[in-house]
Amino acid sequence: MHQFDVVIIGAGAAGLFCAGAAGQLGLKVLLLDHSDKVAEKIRISGGGRANFTNRDVSPANFLSDNPHFCRSALSRYTPRDFIGLMDRYGIAHHEKHKGQLFCSHSAQDLIDMLLRECDAGGVQRWQPCQVHRIRQIPFDSSGLPPNNDTSRRNDFLDSYEIDSDRGVISTSAIVIATGGLSIPKIGATDFGYRIAKQFDLRLVEPRPALVPLTFDGADWAPYAQLSGLALPVVIETGVKKAKTSFAEDLLFTHRGLSGPAVLQISSFWRENTPIKINLAPNVDLLPLLLRLKATSRKLVTNELATLVPSRLAEAWTLQDPTLQRAICDVPDKALVQLAQRLSNWELTPTGSEGYKKAEVTLGGIDTRDVSSQTMESKQAGLYLIGEVLDVTGWLGGYNFQWAWASGYACAQGLKARLTAQQSPINC
Repeated sequence: MHQFDVVIIGAGAAGLFCAGAAGQLGLKVLLLDHSDKVAEKIRISGGGRANFTNRDVSPANFLSDNPHFCRSALSRYTPRDFIGLMDRYGIAHHEKHKGQLFCSHSAQDLIDMLLRECDAGGVQRWQPCQVHRIRQIPFDSSGLPPNNDTSRRNDFLDSYEIDSDRGVISTSAIVIATGGLSIPKIGATDFGYRIAKQFDLRLVEPRPALVPLTFDGADWAPYAQLSGLALPVVIETGVKKAKTSFAEDLLFTHRGLSGPAVLQISSFWRENTPIKINLAPNVDLLPLLLRLKATSRKLVTNELATLVPSRLAEAWTLQDPTLQRAICDVPDKALVQLAQRLSNWELTPTGSEGYKKAEVTLGGIDTRDVSSQTMESKQAGLYLIGEVLDVTGWLGGYNFQWAWASGYACAQGLKARLTAQQSPINC
């Protein structure tokens, strides 16, 4: 039987970081994953350069049914802390947009750093290695080692056994860092949710997030030809206090809409509800169109092409014969309607591209069953970190920062737990 202080299941961002931190705190750590690859989400993030954090991180950048849960971990391991680690390894990085930080060379630099951190902590890594079963081994009912034999302290601490491809593993703590359901082609499974169910932890219903939205039917036909077209917009969904908006770039696709604007709003959008898009957010459209009517003899399409991309201007005007003429000949009422629609385009998605293209999973294991200080669940010795929890960040490096912060909090909690268990017993 193999024996470790802690077994971390999942060699993604959170699992790798937690393993390195825990190992360097003196714990005997095993990191295992069902895949032979590590950190595939890091590898494909940011076009291969990994948007590894954001300079401006706060709990307001995260969604959760328990919104204050992430506050403690985020405050104890900040973007500045992770940037400092990158700097110690000499990994060049740069800010691209709105505080988003990327590796200047390759995401592989970041993965290599995390592996070196694991090596520095003496972490053993088993890959590929399937976990078949986890079972709890009850302590002696007295709460003491059998016969008060303190020489059997290590046996006393072993409260779980894991059946794996490489044999039975004994440990006093397990960390679930297996992520959510997004991007199954790189190995995502529901393993973490099944473990939560086994140990009676609650689950907030998962759903795809940071995902392109899709549209069907005749209403979308005029825009299907715009695939590849991008432009800056303001996008919103919800009403009153639940209204959320983002100023980002929009991308038309063959099946609907994508780009940072749509990925951001998708985490807040719910089925059968509309989204609203301002296609010319930096222009006061109606006064400008009325002024052009008085001064220009150009076609509406040509004038509109100075405000939005020409392909979009053409697609828009082709839908209304009134707009297929010189702007000076268009009735004021039609220009009012044109300005209103361009600045407040309301449409209802029929769905999303689902987990296959979702960057993250919204929902997950309910954080009300987890300590915000240590990441230990109400099931003693079972810890949860990263995306498997009901904590979902905005687009822009926030989810990786949650991986680092929750992994760090967990490592500190594991060290404190082991230290407390190894303290002398007064009989």
